[in-house]
Amino acid sequence: MPVVAMVGGGQLARMTHQAAVALGQRLRVLAASHDEPAALVTPDVVLGTHTELDDLRRLADGATVVTFDHEGVPTEHLFALVEQGVTVAPPPQALLYAQDKLAMRRRLSEMGLPIPDFADLAPADDAAVDARAVLDDFWTRHDGQVVLKAIRGGYDGRGVWMPDSLDEARQILADSRTSDSALIAEQKVSMRRELSAMVARSEFGQGAVWPVVETVQRNGQCAVVIAPAPDLSDDLAEEAERIALRLAAELGVVGVMAVELFETAQPGPDGGRLLINELAMRPHNSGHWSMDGAVTGQFEQHLRAVLDYPLGDTRSRAPVTVMGNILGAAQAPAMSMDERLHHLMARMPDAKVHLYAKGERPDRKIGHVNVVGGPGSITDPDYVAAVRERAERAAHWMSNAVWTDGWDEHSDG
Repeated sequence: MPVVAMVGGGQLARMTHQAAVALGQRLRVLAASHDEPAALVTPDVVLGTHTELDDLRRLADGATVVTFDHEGVPTEHLFALVEQGVTVAPPPQALLYAQDKLAMRRRLSEMGLPIPDFADLAPADDAAVDARAVLDDFWTRHDGQVVLKAIRGGYDGRGVWMPDSLDEARQILADSRTSDSALIAEQKVSMRRELSAMVARSEFGQGAVWPVVETVQRNGQCAVVIAPAPDLSDDLAEEAERIALRLAAELGVVGVMAVELFETAQPGPDGGRLLINELAMRPHNSGHWSMDGAVTGQFEQHLRAVLDYPLGDTRSRAPVTVMGNILGAAQAPAMSMDERLHHLMARMPDAKVHLYAKGERPDRKIGHVNVVGGPGSITDPDYVAAVRERAERAAHWMSNAVWTDGWDEHSDG
């Protein structure tokens, strides 16, 4: 049976391992230590770092394919592996567009796909190009509705700034120069909500897309996913799916990819209401609902895609599934995680809990809860709200050991 090698030992690798076990495969992980989430469950661990080519070579030795639970690997290392005959999925020429926001924006613009307006604030070789002047012009053109983003490395709200004044924006730019962190400026979008279109593509071009979902962000990171997105027109859903499938095909993605989208409050100049925000070429938080709510979950599908197996059915199992992220509380509860799990199981036996074996700290993703809805309709807002409330109540309990509806877990009620 094939050996899949995954760069990174975090929760995405841990859940990929779970899918690999069911398929009779072996997942090898590159982890920094034996106590990382994936390293705790898979026997095939290579200790090292993704920034060292020799460690990547040790990971790839004898593996069928190398894939990722994060995109931080230097592209030049991946090209070196490819030159040595290693199969890398997604290939480095595709992964680049998930690593580099400026390269991604430029490529999507060339493809004529809908994106927010942007400007390059990176240090230029041409001394005549003044990044501050570019920022000032961009700020004026967009009436101060500007977001600054690190070109590389930002996630979960990190590397994103929303300045309230031009002076603040200039200071962020100046600070980026001293920290050697290049920036782009983007137009701040007046949006109704954020969406995600998850797609999988195999090496020889088979594609499959899950229903488009709504993602709810808090403090810059995903807190809730509603699948499928309620009150989304068929036209917009089909447009999002077409965008995801086209991107996967034209960029040469192999594996799972998330296309994060803005649904704008008003139609844009082209009449459309979707703008592409980010790309993630790996299993993604917005796809965790599929573990319990879809015929084929994203982790199994990722393995199928990188091994060029026929892709699985992506249909939903229920009218709606809601995922709530279990995020570390401001102060970890005195009640142990195991006891919290016990109480949740007793009160909500249908809640599907996925814990990552990570220590608790504020806002850290330490697990998620999926609640798969029973009979109902995605067009019924009361039904959707009820399923969402249960998922959020369960996730909040696991984070804080407090029931949002005031229930006492030690009572007889």
